[in-house]
Amino acid sequence: MADGQGNHEISIGVLAREFGVTTRTIRYYEDEGLLSPERRGQKRVYGPRERVRLRLILRGKRLGFSIAEIREILDMYESEPGEAGQLRHLIGKIAERRTALERQRADIDETLADMAEIEARCEQTLADLKSGERRAS
Repeated sequence: MADGQGNHEISIGVLAREFGVTTRTIRYYEDEGLLSPERRGQKRVYGPRERVRLRLILRGKRLGFSIAEIREILDMYESEPGEAGQLRHLIGKIAERRTALERQRADIDETLADMAEIEARCEQTLADLKSGERRAS
C-alpha cells in the first residue's frame, strides 16, 4: 500500500510475506528494539526504513550474528559517518564472523568429502554384492 505522498508503507502481513518470515518474527524484532514501525491506531505501518532494517537483520541472522550483534550493527549503520572507533569495531566484528564462517566452510567441505567417500564405498559394496548374486545363480 502507498500513501498519497508516494511513500510505500505496508502492513505487517505484507512485510512478512515480502521477506518470507512470520508476523510473529517481525513482532519479536520489534520487542528486541530492532524494528520500530509507525503506529496508526492499532495498526503497524512499515516504511522503507523498516524494510532496510529487516533486510539487514535477516542477513545478519543468516550469517550467524546474535541479536545483540545485529543491534550493534544497526546502531552503527544509522550513526553519523566518520566515527572511526565504531567503524573499526564493526570491521573487527565482521572479521571475527568471517573467520568463523571460513572455519565452518572447511568443516562442511571435509564432511562432504567424507560422505562422498562413504557413498562410493557403499556403491562399490552394492555392485560387488550384485555381481556375487549373478555368479551364484
